[in-house]
Amino acid sequence: MSLVDHLPSSTRGRSATLVGAAGAWAAAYWVNGRLWDRVFYDLFDMAPGERLTETLHFFFYDTVKIALLLSGIILVITVLRSYMSIERTRALLGGRREGAGNVLAAGLGVVTPFCSCSAVPAFIGFVSAGVPLGVTLSFLIASPLVNEIAIGLLLTLFGVKITLAYIGAGLTIAIAAGWVLGRLKLERYVESFVFETTLGGQVIDSTAGLSFNQRIQMGVEEVGSILRKIWPYLLVGIGLGAVIHGWAPEDFFTDYAGPGNPFAVLIAVGIGIPLYSNAAGILPLVEALHDNGLPMGTLLAFMMAVVALSLPEMILLRRVLKARLLGIYIAVVGSSIVAVGYLFNFLLA
Repeated sequence: MSLVDHLPSSTRGRSATLVGAAGAWAAAYWVNGRLWDRVFYDLFDMAPGERLTETLHFFFYDTVKIALLLSGIILVITVLRSYMSIERTRALLGGRREGAGNVLAAGLGVVTPFCSCSAVPAFIGFVSAGVPLGVTLSFLIASPLVNEIAIGLLLTLFGVKITLAYIGAGLTIAIAAGWVLGRLKLERYVESFVFETTLGGQVIDSTAGLSFNQRIQMGVEEVGSILRKIWPYLLVGIGLGAVIHGWAPEDFFTDYAGPGNPFAVLIAVGIGIPLYSNAAGILPLVEALHDNGLPMGTLLAFMMAVVALSLPEMILLRRVLKARLLGIYIAVVGSSIVAVGYLFNFLLA
């Protein structure tokens, strides 16, 4: 029996159920920090401020906190996203010229985020439907870079100022990089089978006609699906963050990637590109590094490199992009991220 079968059929009953669920979520989020304070400081009588205590506290507190944030964000966004399918997105982008198309594509990439495993079918669908290559790449850059999970977690962890700066930088990178790549006329470096894919000449909206209860069910299933896929990386990211938070010397990261090192952003981006993670997995590590003195520009560049240029996504894109275009794509996006990192270090100092 699915969740839909348990939801009230009346609008009033459904609304009451959703409000109650939202209240339970908020209560769990509020209790989380106090719970682990009691467990470690009172139950186990561990002294606050000690390395082992802070490491364990950070790990358990952040694991629950990130899981709650992910569950809430994914559920809400999936329901909203059910009204904007990939086919509808493709229809909106088709026929758009470069420039305006890049801006629209980047904006749509924020509200219709696709994970790296969706990059290949999205790319094929857009290009085969006549969407210009540069416009398609703007969409693919923005989708993982400025996604709902990154925005929600950044807002919670670092506040409005940093979140808006990240969104603005991410959109700028997506628009500018897509425009540059489009102007280079690199279509010949797209694998030929992409242009041979047919879609029947018809846009099919697979989410049309769904009831609200069914959209809620879709959101719950998406929460379970995503958490099952990312939980190992989530725990690794939080674990690394916990170790750094509790054990790393305070001056270690400031010495090697602090404002005094002119190559700090380059080093951060170079480390970030081969890593495999997402906003949920990398943000606990970013939070811990920030607590240990790393400049925000360096951290955001590191996060962007991990999220936008992850190795698995590059492997997937290699199926549709020839090596030369993939190399150019990495170079353009990577250099844009480096520039943003240095700019933020200057502006946010």
